[in-house]
Amino acid sequence: MNYSELGKQFIGGEWREGKSCKTLTDINPYNDDVINTFQIASVADIDDAYQAAYKAKLEWDKINPYIKRDILENAVKYIEANEEEIASIIVQELGGTQLKAAFEIGLVKNMVKEAATFPLRMEGKILPSTEDGKENRLYRIPAGVVGVISPFNFPFFLSMKSVAPALGAGNGVVLKPHEDSPITGGTLIGKIFEEAGIPKGLLNVVVTDIEEIGDAFVEHPIPRIISFTGSTKVGSYIGQLAIKNFKKPLLELGGNSAFIIMEDADLDYAVQAATFSRFTHQGQICMSANRIIVHKAIYQDFVNKFKEKVSTLTTGDPSDPQTIIGPVINHRQAEALEKLIAKGIEQGAVPLLHGKITGRMVEPTILINVKTDMAVAQEELFGPVVCIIPFETDEEAIEIANDTRFGLSGAIHTSNLERGVEMAKKVHTGMVHVNDVTINDEPIVAFGGEKQSGIGRLNGEWSLDEFTTMKWISVNYGQRKLPY
Repeated sequence: MNYSELGKQFIGGEWREGKSCKTLTDINPYNDDVINTFQIASVADIDDAYQAAYKAKLEWDKINPYIKRDILENAVKYIEANEEEIASIIVQELGGTQLKAAFEIGLVKNMVKEAATFPLRMEGKILPSTEDGKENRLYRIPAGVVGVISPFNFPFFLSMKSVAPALGAGNGVVLKPHEDSPITGGTLIGKIFEEAGIPKGLLNVVVTDIEEIGDAFVEHPIPRIISFTGSTKVGSYIGQLAIKNFKKPLLELGGNSAFIIMEDADLDYAVQAATFSRFTHQGQICMSANRIIVHKAIYQDFVNKFKEKVSTLTTGDPSDPQTIIGPVINHRQAEALEKLIAKGIEQGAVPLLHGKITGRMVEPTILINVKTDMAVAQEELFGPVVCIIPFETDEEAIEIANDTRFGLSGAIHTSNLERGVEMAKKVHTGMVHVNDVTINDEPIVAFGGEKQSGIGRLNGEWSLDEFTTMKWISVNYGQRKLPY
């Protein structure tokens, strides 16, 4: 795979330069090496991309569902054949470790395999009518064209999480990756589906920035759905803009997940699971455990073991297989973390472990003596920083867990599984995992958040529902008796 060719726009099945006079430099966040330079897309390019997707979708409609399935399966084969090179660009462009790259590629393959079943699952229904001699038919049809806006943290997977199901359900797609991940979240995916054999223009990738295009990507009249993954602040704006323009928003937003450890938990396992839940990909995951809530009976033992475990995590070059924590994606993220840590300490939190911040390299920080109203307990900590909060009763643990505007994921560790399940029912999140990590995503299980963590559900049948609509066509075999 030649990554140099992925430094262009992918519009109408052609690789071309953007029409803007501005450029975007894609850099390695660990060493500042230039990966590629893009001539960014203009508003005119956005229009070209949506027009191409609309036109190609009409061609896609005519293709046999079994051939559509084969094309999507070709995408999986291409990923498998180029897995080593894809892992390399995840390390280079995102600062992802080798472990993270393998994890993300595995998620992508499973997602595309599930999406490949969608063309054969476009089922309808025949329903009875209140009128004699009449039949009601419901047809599942594609929504039309889907606009996808993806983030920088797991861009290969979080782009594919919408792109592949949308294509499988019969739609055209325009993808706008984050400016910090234009290849992994964008042009790489364009290349994969080009090689898989989709019609020209069915999938388009536009690399640009908001200063250049403003609201044009969302406001364009063609897309019927806008799928956004990113921060709650931006998601709120995009959701309102989509609804204002009569488009359906699908929003996967921020999180502030609680990792609850009961007094009867397997402590060593809980330490390992909590470490994975917080520090995987430098904590830059919406499902990461921001708050570890620990029963007072085991609090000190946990704190000691957790500090010892986290102190062993290697921070450094993500291309080194021994590295667990690489760089955060940009200086803005590092500076935001530094300010949050300082504010937490100012408000009374105590750093059990206080990692150095050097450029984009952020070493692990563990904060104790944290109160639920502190900024570090209320805001999403998108980096290797974690809070530990003690509790005494099940009710108090649930109250602490729910004391946030977010509601994405969570975990509960206990030797009494049904106790864990009953507690999980009371935690106001879209997902809770008993005796597991907070970071879970499976291709056939409903994924999504409550409160300010998002709107809608993806994966499996839920993605099929989100990217299609039901059309009612009735047939009258006789003549209806009308009153006049």
